[in-house]
Amino acid sequence: MGPDAPLKISDPADPQDQADLHEALFAFNWQATGYADGRSLSCFVRDEDGRLVAGFDGFTWGGYARVEYLWVDEARRGQGLGRALMNAAIEEARARGCVTMVLDTHTFQAPGFYERLGFTEVGRTTDTPVGHGQVLYQRRLLPGPPASSG
Repeated sequence: MGPDAPLKISDPADPQDQADLHEALFAFNWQATGYADGRSLSCFVRDEDGRLVAGFDGFTWGGYARVEYLWVDEARRGQGLGRALMNAAIEEARARGCVTMVLDTHTFQAPGFYERLGFTEVGRTTDTPVGHGQVLYQRRLLPGPPASSG
């Protein structure tokens, strides 16, 4: 298939296609960096009926951690559950030897929450979605080599 071949957009994406893509990218990343230690970093909180009420999902790899999703049910917000989840993620990342954690949030979500947890804004986009922005945060977890742009 050449660069001029017609492309078909998938919506929704086939889970096997997604898995194949992730595996190919992970293999490339491991070859390029030497880090083959990627692990899931997740915690899910369910009520007595088994309904999801809070959780986070992310990963650790190559000495850093990333929280990709964090959510707390509206009825349980303001009670410390989000803070407890993030503290658990931070402690597990430290236990795995991660020197830094990154995450992003939208401007309408929880920038102040992450700042109160010691995260520093390191980047921002606009109109993501239109009329809002996305903020990238980082927090140092353990002493390590100085940050570099790569």
